[in-house]
Amino acid sequence: MTTPALRVEAWLQQLRVERAPSAHTLSAYRRDSAKLLAWMHAQQINRFADLTPDRMRAFVASQHRGGLSPSSLQRLLSSCRSLFRQLIREALLDHDPSAGVRGPKTRRKLPQVLDTDAATRLVETPIEGPHGLRDRAMLELFYSSGLRLAELVGLNWRDLELENGLVRVRGKGNKTRIVPVGRFAIAALRDLAASLDADPASPVFRGRGQARISPRTIQARMQKLALERGIAQRIHPHLLRHSCASHLLESSGELRAVQELLGHADIATTQIYTHLDFQHLAKVYDAAHPRARRKQES
Repeated sequence: MTTPALRVEAWLQQLRVERAPSAHTLSAYRRDSAKLLAWMHAQQINRFADLTPDRMRAFVASQHRGGLSPSSLQRLLSSCRSLFRQLIREALLDHDPSAGVRGPKTRRKLPQVLDTDAATRLVETPIEGPHGLRDRAMLELFYSSGLRLAELVGLNWRDLELENGLVRVRGKGNKTRIVPVGRFAIAALRDLAASLDADPASPVFRGRGQARISPRTIQARMQKLALERGIAQRIHPHLLRHSCASHLLESSGELRAVQELLGHADIATTQIYTHLDFQHLAKVYDAAHPRARRKQES
């Protein structure tokens, strides 16, 4: 009889082949399934078929008592449901043990963004030094096109169509999308290409030698450059993605266009930026509307 652990390993292998998730996502699935297997072992449950909604609620409660955050618990349940769906498809399970099981509600945090002045100061970093052209192009492209860190790291020169102002991006689930590149980013990328042997198959952004730059190097460079530009806010690659989306939505109001730019599968993910825009509107209203302004203290 195949053990639950072997079933899980087969499921992970199938995910890797069929859905091509990122290494981070696959690692999360593996951690979540390991939690389920450890709990089943402690409860002497030897088959997935012996799981019930009540037992799954007990499992979630045990993880909650162990300190797992609401958002992590939601992801844990999502991982379990994905596993159970696959087992049902293979006729290895005749029911979903997680049906009706809910994790604690999570309060969705609004993403932090840079204001336009700070974003401009950051991306207009000086081009002096051995990495100046690379860093300028990297920051301009992040802010121009709202790329994820892994998407930017994975770019090769053949993915860029600078004459048309476009970049071909491989996003989550290995899905490809084409997004626009702004004129300042185009100019910075052209300057970078002129300084390199920009072979079409070579990476756009390089670390040591000809090797592709690492995510950790990008994060470290961004933090260093932000300090040099007098930006006190904690800087990370996703901050420029958030800032790009927020500033574009604030100016255009085109939610669907921003969704396509960011590569969000669900527009609900993009709608969080409308909350940021509303926060800005609320502040302006409170400060400016004659029936909203607070009386000055005498």
